[in-house]
Amino acid sequence: MIIKRLSFEGYRNLSEGKIFPNEAVNVVYGKNAQGKTNLLEALWLFSGNRSFRGAKDSDFIGFGKEQAVLDVDFFSEDRIQNAQIIFKQGKKEVKLNGIKQSSVNKLMGKLCIVVFSPEHLSLVKRGPAERRRFIDSAVCQIRPNFSETLSEYNRLVTQRNALLRDLPYHSDLADTMDIWEERLAVFGANVIRMRINYTDRLCSMAEKYHNGISEGKEKLEISYSCAFPKELCSDREALIESYCEKLRETRKDDMKDGVTSLGPHRDDLCIKINGDNVRSFGSQGQQRSCVLSMKIAEAALIKQATEQEPIVLLDDVLSELDSRRQEFLLNKIAERQVFISCCERASADRLKGGKLFYVENGEIMAV
Repeated sequence: MIIKRLSFEGYRNLSEGKIFPNEAVNVVYGKNAQGKTNLLEALWLFSGNRSFRGAKDSDFIGFGKEQAVLDVDFFSEDRIQNAQIIFKQGKKEVKLNGIKQSSVNKLMGKLCIVVFSPEHLSLVKRGPAERRRFIDSAVCQIRPNFSETLSEYNRLVTQRNALLRDLPYHSDLADTMDIWEERLAVFGANVIRMRINYTDRLCSMAEKYHNGISEGKEKLEISYSCAFPKELCSDREALIESYCEKLRETRKDDMKDGVTSLGPHRDDLCIKINGDNVRSFGSQGQQRSCVLSMKIAEAALIKQATEQEPIVLLDDVLSELDSRRQEFLLNKIAERQVFISCCERASADRLKGGKLFYVENGEIMAV
């Protein structure tokens, strides 16, 4: 997968313009708060995922602008394609090859991108929500239908939560609750099974990379942690049945809190080195090595699933890594189109063989 051209208008602080990236390495440099991350974020949005910075759609529209327009030409599936996203106040429009799409999710799987930012380095030590977001974003890239499954699951959880709060005052809703819980169990089981399937493959791939980073001294293990035994999860019908039973068992307690306490919205990834939980016992270096291994494995799994190399975005992450980890990362992404942001021209110059873009006050200039 290769990005051939990106144009932007009214997007955040970026001046209207376009870039024609190199098919290998692209270095975006300039001082802080000039627009480097905005450019990488604009590229990332074409993966069909939400902003890796947690931004809302309204944040993409520049100050004093009525709309923001992003347009990209890219090579994928053996042909040149085009995608466009237009952000307006309260809505957005998405087109793929000139055809209007119902949502940005329809872009998933068309342009696969792996992003690595300083925030991702905190993936291990932060709360479970961060790790769930990581795995959900990764699964969506290779199984675009997962986005719809996850969206429906979240909608059903919201519906059950509303019923839990109403049930004490309307006992006649109990039968309705049974129906909603049966449907919730079906979609929850599907989410769990897809996450486990991906986690197993991620573990195998990341273990290999971590072995290289640690020079064979450490064994990385990644597993999916949920309320059901892994053996049960391999049987879809049995999992759904058990899921329904547990929802009924926890209903009384859930009514007190007004929230659903069971399900993939509460699950986590368990990450260990040599048998010890890295979040609790790992050093900062070990935590970063784990994330590094996981992100490189994510890119490798996309290649395995699509038979195409994904695009890699490194948003000011090299400055957060020591020289050994920098070298390992750059070596493993060498055969992909890469966009690297950094502050200093000196850092850019050592990444030879690519194209330089200088960013100042939102203006992007090819050097």
